[in-house]
Amino acid sequence: MKTIKYLLLLLLTISIFSCGDDEAPPCIPIVWYADADNDTLGDANVTMEACYQPDGFVGNSDDTNDTDPLNLDPIVSAKISNLHAPQIGGQGQGAESGDFTKFDFATGQVTTSDTEWDIAFRATKILLNGGNEVGITDEPERNGNAAGYVAEENFELVTSIEVNKLSQDAANTYAISGWYTYDQTTHLINPILGKTLVFKTREGKYAKVKIISYYLNEDQSDNGINNARYYTFDYVYQPNEGISSF
Repeated sequence: MKTIKYLLLLLLTISIFSCGDDEAPPCIPIVWYADADNDTLGDANVTMEACYQPDGFVGNSDDTNDTDPLNLDPIVSAKISNLHAPQIGGQGQGAESGDFTKFDFATGQVTTSDTEWDIAFRATKILLNGGNEVGITDEPERNGNAAGYVAEENFELVTSIEVNKLSQDAANTYAISGWYTYDQTTHLINPILGKTLVFKTREGKYAKVKIISYYLNEDQSDNGINNARYYTFDYVYQPNEGISSF
């Protein structure tokens, strides 16, 4: 008799809980977007409706290129012509001085900013926005983390950064030097073939430079008497954070 009572009590308990009103609501499918390159951005052209997130799909449609896993910005290749880098004095004309001409890889422009620059030119000197002052007149204050080195390779062959070679300016020391020859007979300055200037920018991105000429319009006809200190160079800039290849 007790056994029957216990069974009846159990059936009553099950009935009470099963008759509650807490049943799961019906499924309402939503749209999901394919993420073929696993960059957490979805392709608006490839969709699926489901109640729960399917594998390989995300809830946004922000991807402009679903074959690019990092959604990378394009590498910049450009040429700068006739960047003027004047200097007061020098070459037997008194003490060297004068402002440096500053260049920013991110914008591809000469700049007068005190902070938004990567490299700076005055005559044959090239400074970095990183490290410490060399100790010359009128050099700009360093407030970035730029570094650099001179690669003993042709421009086209420099496809990645050798991070262990990067260095910064320091007292009486230029990170970038030995990139040109000087002819004491003609007084001409020429970039050394097979040397490439490699840079880490102030923001930690990378660039490489091939100096083509030190003369206005690449013209050496007057032995550089009137048209020296005008840089023409090719450069490649890698705008993507953490990528050290071109």
